[in-house]
Amino acid sequence: MDLDQLAALRTPEGSAALAAATEVAGGDPLAAAAALRSTGVPPGLAAAALTQAELRRRAVGKFGPEADGMFLTRPGLEQATRRVVADRRAARLRAAGVRTLADLGCGLGADALAAARAGIRVYGVEADPLTAAMAAANAEAAGLAELFTVECGDATSFDVSRVDGVFCDPARRRAGTGRRIFDPNSYSPPWDFVTGLAERVPRTVVKVAPGLDHALIPAGAEAEWVSVDGDLVEAALWCGALAEVPRRATLLRCKEGPPVNAFGRGGAPCYHPGAEQLTGPGTAEAPVGPVRRFLYDPDPAVVRAHLVAELAADLDATLADPSIAYLYADTATPTPYGRCLEVIDVLPFSLKRLRALLRERGVGRVEILKRGSALEPDQLRRDLRLAGALAASLVLTRVAGAPTALVCRPVTGSHGRWIEP
Repeated sequence: MDLDQLAALRTPEGSAALAAATEVAGGDPLAAAAALRSTGVPPGLAAAALTQAELRRRAVGKFGPEADGMFLTRPGLEQATRRVVADRRAARLRAAGVRTLADLGCGLGADALAAARAGIRVYGVEADPLTAAMAAANAEAAGLAELFTVECGDATSFDVSRVDGVFCDPARRRAGTGRRIFDPNSYSPPWDFVTGLAERVPRTVVKVAPGLDHALIPAGAEAEWVSVDGDLVEAALWCGALAEVPRRATLLRCKEGPPVNAFGRGGAPCYHPGAEQLTGPGTAEAPVGPVRRFLYDPDPAVVRAHLVAELAADLDATLADPSIAYLYADTATPTPYGRCLEVIDVLPFSLKRLRALLRERGVGRVEILKRGSALEPDQLRRDLRLAGALAASLVLTRVAGAPTALVCRPVTGSHGRWIEP
């Protein structure tokens, strides 16, 4: 898509084409294109409308019903923040006193729109002309054009003295190829610029990849990892006056599930009614002990935030291997920070012995969890040649450095995710 096609989609004819494309999106692309052209829609407009309709269909999981009115690009959608995460961040910025915000590298505007909904005046800067135009169109579609305006330009040249807060989501994909960038020094804007923002604007937030090396976290910054319904979705650095704790794991739940509290560990506000949070220095080490009756699989946000020791203290649990983030305890304690499984069998890993044990127990279906194992779950499932009426959870891990298999079953009432085998 280019700027001319975007302009065409925003005309009455384009709106009609989008509506028609929405009706046929999700099926065979060639058949959908033919159906759209049969109604008299020009080929170029039909292709643009179908692309947008398909992207909007995919975006519902991130943005909800508002996706139906948004203009999107594939890379922009991939990097865009989920609405539940963006709304929580905006609420925290608002609670910290931010009233004017620069969104440097605003992309399609997901975070800027959330801030605008929270009553913050947002100045977006985006280097790509098409993406900038889409962000402006999205602000207009949301009725927030007075609170969120976009300029196309270099984020590093924006005068941040105009605002009392900064949000920066540096591009982590290469222009033209869409390939992920793993080296922060290759981000756009550059990492040194991004990490220097807090010196210029005390209330600065930087969105980063969840795999960020802890060694790159600036001194004094709060590093937060966020999961949604058990999936790790992002990390953020809260700098300057916004930093409250060294490390934070925030768990948001959108799907139906067990009720969660509006306050996190220690009573600190979570800025979202469906949030749970675990905090700590991120440097503590959990004690090591034997495999015990119950196994906890911590939420990935807890693991990435290096807060497994804090969770172990809450559960009176230990590690069976100092390098593997599975926790073991004698009792099952309800927690939102991980799944709880009851350990039925423990054996040194051997395909032959494991196959025999599962057949003896009548297990025909398994979910396979693993940490510290190079085995491929799908191949192992085929090699096990299961037959039986029962289901089990199979955990592949290490215990005191030795490859180990644990046959488990989920604990009823566990707050963690349960993936049906």
